[in-house]
Amino acid sequence: MRVKCVICDSIIKIDNDCPEAKKLRNRLIHTYMCPECDKRIKKNTLARHKTGNFKLYRKKTVQDQYLS
Repeated sequence: MRVKCVICDSIIKIDNDCPEAKKLRNRLIHTYMCPECDKRIKKNTLARHKTGNFKLYRKKTVQDQYLS
């Protein structure tokens, strides 16, 4: 299966039977990112985490007073 990276537009051939290929075929919302771009984004994200200015916005969990 030929896939195109969404960031660098490089075309890469992956095995048709791998789980990633099946995910890309069956769920059209999923996109492919090449390993080089994935490593680069991971490195930059970890560097932002270390600065302390990186915030993840997650749902606030409310403690139920009756379940304690």
